[in-house]
Amino acid sequence: MPRTEVEPYDVIVIGGGASGLAAALSAARAGAQTAVVERDVACGLPILSTGNGRCNLSNALLHPGHYRHPEVARTVMGATPEEDLAAWFHSIGLATCREGNLLFPMSKRAESVRDALLAACERSGVELICCCEPVRATWRESSAVQEPRKASTAERGAWKLDVLAPTRPLRAHRARDAKAELRALRKALSVAPKRSHALFARTVVLAPGGSSEGVCQLFDLPHLEESPVLCPVSCTPLDDRGRAGADLLARLDGLRAEAELSLLRDGELVWRERGEVLFRSYGLSGVVTFNLSRRVETGDRIEVDLFPDTPEPALADAFRMRERVVGDMGPRAYRWFDGMLAPALGRAVILLGAGTREGCARAAKHLGFRANGRTETGVAQVKRGGIPFSAIDLSTLSVTHPSNAAAAGTLFACGEALDMDADCGGYNLAWAWISGACAGRSAARATRP
Repeated sequence: MPRTEVEPYDVIVIGGGASGLAAALSAARAGAQTAVVERDVACGLPILSTGNGRCNLSNALLHPGHYRHPEVARTVMGATPEEDLAAWFHSIGLATCREGNLLFPMSKRAESVRDALLAACERSGVELICCCEPVRATWRESSAVQEPRKASTAERGAWKLDVLAPTRPLRAHRARDAKAELRALRKALSVAPKRSHALFARTVVLAPGGSSEGVCQLFDLPHLEESPVLCPVSCTPLDDRGRAGADLLARLDGLRAEAELSLLRDGELVWRERGEVLFRSYGLSGVVTFNLSRRVETGDRIEVDLFPDTPEPALADAFRMRERVVGDMGPRAYRWFDGMLAPALGRAVILLGAGTREGCARAAKHLGFRANGRTETGVAQVKRGGIPFSAIDLSTLSVTHPSNAAAAGTLFACGEALDMDADCGGYNLAWAWISGACAGRSAARATRP
């Protein structure tokens, strides 16, 4: 049964994603009566789509440099985040394995991660309240406290959360699989009659993911506009003289290549990384491009190095030696690169390099594009923005609340609700787990005298 004003929850977590479940579990393990308020039909659903359904849990080398705010990440994640996460995964019964530096569930199935989290929450007594959307938040002083100066912050009052929830349990027709069942339940939720009721909690953890503006408005908190990152980049091909290379991207559409991407701004190198590049008719995609998208600005120059292990002069020499075997390169010998590059890439290199060894070596090392901006943002893996760290105590992840000083120390935030994003490779989920656990423990401590 939902807790009343007389006997509120110790901790309510708003949001049942990765960071929210980590927060709830950590709060409950610290002895707090804990509930999760989730607007969707079930908790943990975003986890199912992570890592293409395999769930890249974390990275074996959680260097702060991969994060938007490195010093903040260093402070919050601590000195041994890899070891701490390994112990935490073990504590919820989740067996893991590595592929290079990437950490996965041993089953290689994201549903295993969600199932382990939900089972751990159940064992710890966490109440999961789904299909429930907060619409108002009010701090209420406690009339039961006779000596406020001697009482803890949490004993001086409680949060009242007015929420909308269906008037009766959702029902959906039997579906052929889990995805169809989920769609049916969400449809039933969208049309279900709802009523308002109140929940009460001594402390609240905000974990709404990358859509935190509405929750911040409820609690009158500062908020930075959210924008999607980790997505493809729209760009225009350029040759060495800065001219557009007409139909280059259309000819390369769908082609993948191992390469090194460089980002240049005003002629200066901003960033460089190696990985798989996916050419699309509108620009570039693939994991390494997603990481580029966190740093790119309109007008930047992007260079693709198709031979990152070979310096340009050595590459020209290699082309000279190859001519002795397969004949002259020539401006139209598009198959000259067979065995070295895909035909479409070979054609692009020869055209941009004017069919000369030196020109083609330069084109292959500096295949240039002008950045137009991020695109296909609907598939972006994370959002940048949210609650600024200027409003956060990094030691506890508590949120300042200037409009109501009496509620200070009772609000906490974690995960994507904070202005933190990171490269692909498990770094964003690592932040979700660690910041969630930190916020949950801090919220539980704040309820004690």
